[in-house]
Amino acid sequence: MPSKKSPRHGSLQFWPKTRAKKFLPRVNWNAINSGKNLKGFICYKAGMTSLMVLDSTPNSMTKGKKIMVPATIIECPPLKIYSIRFYKNGIVAKEILNDNVEKEMKRKVKFSKSKHSHENVKLEEHDDVKIIAYSQVKKTGIKKTPDVVEIGLTGTKEEKYNFAKENLHKEINASEFFSKGQLIDLRGLTTGKGNQGPVKRMGITLKSHKSEKGQRNVGSIGPWHPRRSTFRTPHAGQLGMFSRVVYNNKIISIGKVTPENEGRFKGIKNYGDVKTEFVIVYGSVQGPAKRQLVMTSPLRETKRTKKKMYEIVEAMI
Repeated sequence: MPSKKSPRHGSLQFWPKTRAKKFLPRVNWNAINSGKNLKGFICYKAGMTSLMVLDSTPNSMTKGKKIMVPATIIECPPLKIYSIRFYKNGIVAKEILNDNVEKEMKRKVKFSKSKHSHENVKLEEHDDVKIIAYSQVKKTGIKKTPDVVEIGLTGTKEEKYNFAKENLHKEINASEFFSKGQLIDLRGLTTGKGNQGPVKRMGITLKSHKSEKGQRNVGSIGPWHPRRSTFRTPHAGQLGMFSRVVYNNKIISIGKVTPENEGRFKGIKNYGDVKTEFVIVYGSVQGPAKRQLVMTSPLRETKRTKKKMYEIVEAMI
């Protein structure tokens, strides 16, 4: 009988499988058209928990009943604007720096010697306005060095510039731009697993137990001619630390830690205490505890996820 055949495993969209160059991935802000002023925010994964919620989803089989759902706690310390960028034909034409940037940013970023002021800005000469923001991560206690990322804005050029100018010397909070029940996308790196074999890395089938040259490797990596192995051949190598996006995460709760609820957010495994604003989303999120993420407005909302409605009854943290 002929041998069974099956399609190749693994999507070539995620190729090559190498370690990402930076923790916070690049975002195509032009593709995201939703959001309130700020399209994204820097946040940190605290850990997972189980929630007892009241299901209010229309036409749900468990509507009006209490159910247990998995959830992820994400801490969102306030942001500050490092600079305002003006784009022309997809290239940075001008950048206005924040003069009151804190000391830790001087270690993180090299300051440009040429400085621009608001007086010399002519919006008609530019196509787009974005900001470079950095997180006040020292308020969380997990580390001191802030994370920096470019964030897109919504509205016209005038509205974008006015928003950036007004908030240039202010702290920006996540609760001002995201709300309960909203869908969000989370971009970040997966958990690093180091060097792994082709079975775990590529999902190939184990060979027979009678195999002479090992069970957990490929039977043939290629022909004699041409004398080379193609990139499609499953090999051992890096697994994890890949840039991935989890689309359409439902915000179950958003708020700030207060004396009334601080007991729920203390002593989270491998993280510690949540001290600033938090977001609780339905389901799991990539990466280990303390992983930095970029929380953005949804790129493509789904009706099925958007109509879900949960009210927290009890948190099992």
